[in-house]
Amino acid sequence: MKLCGYNKLVNFVLRDFRREDFDSLWRIDQECFAPGIAYSRLELAAYIRLRGAFTLVAQPLVSGDEKSAKIESTPTILGFIVAQARGRGVGHILTIDVPPASRRFGVGSRLLNTAEDRLRAAGCHGIVLETAVDNSSALAFYKRHGYSVAKTIPRYYSNGWTRSC
Repeated sequence: MKLCGYNKLVNFVLRDFRREDFDSLWRIDQECFAPGIAYSRLELAAYIRLRGAFTLVAQPLVSGDEKSAKIESTPTILGFIVAQARGRGVGHILTIDVPPASRRFGVGSRLLNTAEDRLRAAGCHGIVLETAVDNSSALAFYKRHGYSVAKTIPRYYSNGWTRSC
């Protein structure tokens, strides 16, 4: 996949989370979400380690095509997703984080599509997620991907905001 921006093309791949990614992922989460919604370090670490959970990371390639290029040794992370295969065939998107500079290039869509594929392979026939009702860009993103609001939960977030799922 090619990421276009700043007058250059950047190839990127998705890969599984590595322990050394954690600080970068936490910083991205802090950038993407407001206080009270962004995860603490402890929360993010706990979600990554949940039973049935996996974390995918979008990382640029140094050069060349995806099959032959090497991944940067000091990664710049373009975004990530944490998802979980729960019981009874239900998947859960815990978070999808793409910083503003990496948005509108397909990073989030590719993360979501790949996570959906993994969840299906794990036997999930449905996927749930949560987002704040005032997060219009997230609501539009999920709608483009076939998601719809099933219910609204008042005061879900610690700051009193409401979420849709």
